[in-house]
Amino acid sequence: MAVNKYDQDEELNVRVDFSYFSMLKKYLKPHIPVIIFTVLMMFVSAFCELLPPYFISLVLDKCLPESNFKLFFILVAALAVVAVLVCIIMRVRSVVTNRMAMRIIQDIRSDLFAHMQKLPFSFFDSRPHGKILVRVVNYVNSIANLFANGIIDMITNVFKMFVIIGFMFAMDVKFTLISLAGFPLFAIVLTIIRSRHMKAWRKLSAKQSNLNAYLQESINGMKITQSFAREEKNAEIFDNLCEDNKKFWMKAVYISLGIPMFVSVLSTTTTAAVYVMGVGRIAAGVLQVGTLIAFASYVSRFWEPVTALTTFYNEIVNVGSYIERIFQMLDEPLVVEDLPGAQPLENIKGDVKFENVTFAYERGARNILENVSFEVKSGDRIALVGPTGAGKSTVINLLARFYDIQGGKITIDGNDITHATLNSLRSQMGIMLQDSFLFSGTIMDNIRYSRLDATDEQVIEAAKAVCAHDFIMQFPKGYETEVNEGGTSLSAGQKQLIAFARALLADPAILILDEATSSIDTETEIALQKGLERLLQGRTSFIIAHRLSTIKNSTKIMYIADKNIAESGTHDELITKGGRYYELYMAQYKFLENM
Repeated sequence: MAVNKYDQDEELNVRVDFSYFSMLKKYLKPHIPVIIFTVLMMFVSAFCELLPPYFISLVLDKCLPESNFKLFFILVAALAVVAVLVCIIMRVRSVVTNRMAMRIIQDIRSDLFAHMQKLPFSFFDSRPHGKILVRVVNYVNSIANLFANGIIDMITNVFKMFVIIGFMFAMDVKFTLISLAGFPLFAIVLTIIRSRHMKAWRKLSAKQSNLNAYLQESINGMKITQSFAREEKNAEIFDNLCEDNKKFWMKAVYISLGIPMFVSVLSTTTTAAVYVMGVGRIAAGVLQVGTLIAFASYVSRFWEPVTALTTFYNEIVNVGSYIERIFQMLDEPLVVEDLPGAQPLENIKGDVKFENVTFAYERGARNILENVSFEVKSGDRIALVGPTGAGKSTVINLLARFYDIQGGKITIDGNDITHATLNSLRSQMGIMLQDSFLFSGTIMDNIRYSRLDATDEQVIEAAKAVCAHDFIMQFPKGYETEVNEGGTSLSAGQKQLIAFARALLADPAILILDEATSSIDTETEIALQKGLERLLQGRTSFIIAHRLSTIKNSTKIMYIADKNIAESGTHDELITKGGRYYELYMAQYKFLENM
């Protein structure tokens, strides 16, 4: 059962707070020296940026009234030096922080991808792939600015606030207290809207995820869409998802913009109050003009870092909804992984044993297999037949440990596979599943995917063995022919033959073929069977095939039904028995006879 569809919002298993930011520590830790260096530079820059108002007060209150031109030129030169120094610092900061941010983003994305490679099939079976894709690409990109600028700016702006307050107190304590009167009100308002603000961005994140999921699904199913003339209906669904995205975007932005606007009102109000009171004090002869102008400038500048911090807060809330989903995926349990103390399987011979194996794809769901037991000797060729959904593919999925069983035990050469390392288990298996998926790249690359150290000659030999060589050589570039993503430029039969060559190139001890010949024409299948005889010799093989003519020579045929093995034996034994296999075989024979 799917976790959700494209039209269902994702529900996260974490609380709506900032605790998930602690998960970023491990990515920030290697860059602490860079962060400290950058922060120190920004402290210098911030201090330099705050000097001009003070210099102006000196010019107005000291230089001009006293005609002190020497001090005037010293201040002008100092301002020029400060401006150049600030430009240099900002340039260095930009390069350093962006380089650091990209390294952090690369680390997060690499961890996501590496973790995703180890997740069980059930993870990908249960959710739209577009919602997985958006986490690895879009969401990780969205947090780049947090590392490049956000954290450094936050520390710098806090420093600026304290420096400005220091300048203000040094100039006039009473004015400073009046100027800061609006800050408690700002803190109260921010606290009130915090939860609402975060929920709005979190909801928007879910809507963006839905949109991406439907887009990815639509691209994958474009042929079906056009085949059934569903373009208008699908466009309507997409428009509705876009409308939802717009609605919640506007709601989130509306809340976000309200904070800077409130700060702007406080800034203007307090600055006006300073001027009104300042004019009165100047008239009374207790305050100089230059001091008032400088103080008013500091009041205005005090609210600049406050505004910047509210913008950073908005970004934190926005990014927080993405970080939740990123780390939810990183926290996704592997389910199927190497157990503590797992040992590698060395040189598998191919003796396989199922002992009272029980399995269901989800906890609480109905069992697909119950108490299944059978034994296979090295070199045996086992055919699995039975009705759709009976559990044929499940048997081979469990053998390769794509899923863990709920009861019983599976052994290879007497070793429990749950105590073996996954790499040593699967690397000695040649697996061809029903979906003959090909990757973008050349035909040579796709066949070599199962064995990277294989030579070109070995690749070609594997292709010849499965009758793929002839059609490959018909392409102008032969084995260097580029394959589109998913192999869309090839026929279904050609994809299956290439996938067959890929499985055989691995030179596996156990060969698993799940509907390996379903898309191959009868003439090619006959040639293929001849080529496979040599390669199947000495290997344990499990073959699932609906065409019963392809499995007549199997060592044992097992009929899977009613959550167990209903019948087992050779083709002749099962025909003589006249049971379910016999009925299936005769039904297929009569069907072909009437064609």
